[in-house]
Amino acid sequence: MFLGEHQHTLDPKGRVILPARFRDRLASGLVFAPGQDRCIDVYPLTAFERRVEELRSVPREDERARKYLRVFLAGAHEEKPDAQGRVTVPVRLREYAELDKDLTINGADEKVEIWDRHHWETYRDQAEEAFATLDGPFST
Repeated sequence: MFLGEHQHTLDPKGRVILPARFRDRLASGLVFAPGQDRCIDVYPLTAFERRVEELRSVPREDERARKYLRVFLAGAHEEKPDAQGRVTVPVRLREYAELDKDLTINGADEKVEIWDRHHWETYRDQAEEAFATLDGPFST
């Protein structure tokens, strides 16, 4: 499970150093994919394969499902971190997520999310306000 919020920077070549606590689980390879809310999802290979299996069960006749699958899979990109734990974020995904230099990398259960720091802070502030007043998923 990936947890926590980490501040990082994107270098001029489009590379980012993965948080140290995430590196071991991503060292053998990872897949970038467009995420919801204009972030980039980063999956370990096995988690990406599980996600694709889940998506295969969606009826292809459903137009929304087709659109989701097309964007998700066309935007996916396999990568392997270098010895320093750096990965190059694909240009198209950097554009999609509107990444600037300052990034926030979040643990999100079986995946990691990469956000433009300003976008993340705006999203987090709004989400925390709503979170503070929710009963939670286990209430009746």
